Amino acid sequence: MKRELFDFLNTDLQFIRGVGPVLAARFADLLGGRRILDFMLHIPAYVKDRGIIDSVSAATPGEVITIMLQVKSHKLGQTFGRRRRPTRIICADKTGKQVVIQFFNTNFLDYWVKKFPIGEWRLVSGKLEPGATPTINHPEFVEEPKDADKIPKIQAIYPSGEGITQKTFTNVRDQIFADFDNKLIGEDEHIVEFFDALKHAHFAKTSTDLLPMADDIVKLSYFELFAHQMAIAISRRTRNDERHRRTVRQKKYDLLDKFYASLPFDLTGAQKRAIDEIHVDMLRNFPMMRLVQGDVGCGKTMVAMAAMVIMAEFGAQTALLAPTDTLAGQHYAKLKPLCDRLGLVCDILTGRDKGAARREKLTSLRSGRTRLVVGTHALFSEDVIYKDLGLVIIDEQHRFGVGQRESLRAKGNNPDVLALSATPIPRTLSMTIYGDMDISIINEKPAGRIPIKTTKLPISRISALIEHLKPQIVAGAKVFWVCPLVTDSEESDATAAEYRYNELKQNFTCVGLVHGQMPKSERDAVMAQFADKNSDIKILVATTVIEVGIDVPDATIIVIENAERFGLAALHQLRGRVGRGGAQSFCILLHGNNLSPDGLKRLDILTETDDGFVIAEQDLMMRGVGELLGTRQTGWINYHFVAYREHRDLFKLASRAAVNMVTVEPWARDLMYIFDRTTILGA
Repeated sequence: MKRELFDFLNTDLQFIRGVGPVLAARFADLLGGRRILDFMLHIPAYVKDRGIIDSVSAATPGEVITIMLQVKSHKLGQTFGRRRRPTRIICADKTGKQVVIQFFNTNFLDYWVKKFPIGEWRLVSGKLEPGATPTINHPEFVEEPKDADKIPKIQAIYPSGEGITQKTFTNVRDQIFADFDNKLIGEDEHIVEFFDALKHAHFAKTSTDLLPMADDIVKLSYFELFAHQMAIAISRRTRNDERHRRTVRQKKYDLLDKFYASLPFDLTGAQKRAIDEIHVDMLRNFPMMRLVQGDVGCGKTMVAMAAMVIMAEFGAQTALLAPTDTLAGQHYAKLKPLCDRLGLVCDILTGRDKGAARREKLTSLRSGRTRLVVGTHALFSEDVIYKDLGLVIIDEQHRFGVGQRESLRAKGNNPDVLALSATPIPRTLSMTIYGDMDISIINEKPAGRIPIKTTKLPISRISALIEHLKPQIVAGAKVFWVCPLVTDSEESDATAAEYRYNELKQNFTCVGLVHGQMPKSERDAVMAQFADKNSDIKILVATTVIEVGIDVPDATIIVIENAERFGLAALHQLRGRVGRGGAQSFCILLHGNNLSPDGLKRLDILTETDDGFVIAEQDLMMRGVGELLGTRQTGWINYHFVAYREHRDLFKLASRAAVNMVTVEPWARDLMYIFDRTTILGA
């Protein structure tokens, strides 16, 4: 890849006109990065036709319309206690039929009143909501008739996030592609073909052009699968390379039986099978690469602990890498007592460790005294030296880039790698995606776990729910209350965490709030307070920042508001925040009144089963692997274009092409870089 193209793709989005650092940070949350490349890989979901119609009678509820309306009156929104009424702009179309424009965010009353002067005509474009009265909530365009050309005839609609409008997407897209073609001059024909297909997707003329079997999407999917399969092929070759052979480790201590005896419970059959598979791997003369996947609460941590004990029997060290300080702290609190009983030194190392305390921990690692170290990215800092790093355990492995994983592996001499994931996924799909890894599946729950009772409840009954929670909290219950947004948004009528927090404070004195826009230290402090048995915080209002890795055994109730807006996997992960103690736990799925058939089906599936593998199969059937594996839904591989059901033949073609490429050509490496596959096992 030419330097000019490389530098362009890696340009920070904040340098695009109209973006800046704040909006770039929002893009990073949505895209998983803030480079131009990250934006380019995020193609539209569909294309809206914004042709102008004369009468709302010609429109179908649920479709996007563009219509000329005359403003008749304003009904300003007000707040009455816990109830908030929207602002309503009463209009009429050219035939005199009434149309209501509705806004739920009362912070912008003056703005919207000025946008709709009484008696004037305005061209309005937005989604027509179902109901007796034709209504458009938060129109995307409001223009004077003379500015009709400001509303595009067709518009590509991107999967979006909080605070990012479709106008912003269009602006960024147009700027990126304005001079992009010049940067492809001299590139390999495969790279040119890839970016041509990508450009056509961003400027699709119809939604059909974005379907899985459209020519450009098939091309993009093939290139993505080829990059992945190429990396897997290199990984396989690397593992079998003579340079990566090692001396088989010899057992020096007897600790595993002692570990089993120290547990206050019996391991499940699935846990024991996984441990046996790991043990066999560790006795081989080439490094283990194994993925342990299982449902929420299936006991993966104990399997990881057993693997660490086996490595300690060889006299070597283990590093357990967690994505956050909070999760690292929870692992440390759970594993250190077990290590103490076995006479093994366990430590924790995060970015918070400074000065003399950090130096002492580094000395202990360098000497080999510390046998298990739990931590975050700090574990592969330059000054961290291990005496004999034999095992790397990566929790929530999808949260780390391959480069970060390799930085930690490089701290040892061909160490074993054990990856953990709490996202159940069909085994055949796992084998396709993680072809370079062996897989252990834990499909049993520990004995004594009481199934979580899950119910769906309309939002209209929220007052009754609050009254029901009061005696539960007095009795000692702790409650997660999850909302889809952080703050009120004019783009959505979904409930915001800040709004629900303020509403609940009128009924309870023990409410806390966490969301992704808070400083990390403040967020971790509130979570730690909630986890503390003696804390005053009994209700934690949160966004999906609590989806993975938060372990509060005393939490027995989770309320998920606007549950119909979440994917199945996300709902299942959120539900897994409760049911971790010995008490009966409950999950309440609060939903709106206008449930779509798919939304209703998702909620019904959650109420009928708590088996993560069944849910994963249903999710795959409903949405396909492209969404099932999207980082924002389940946290697995970030497939941007692949749809498993439609593209399954491409897997075979891409795999065959990768295996047959004896020498990795430059364009293949470029594709692996584009899709973040370059550094898998030193590729």
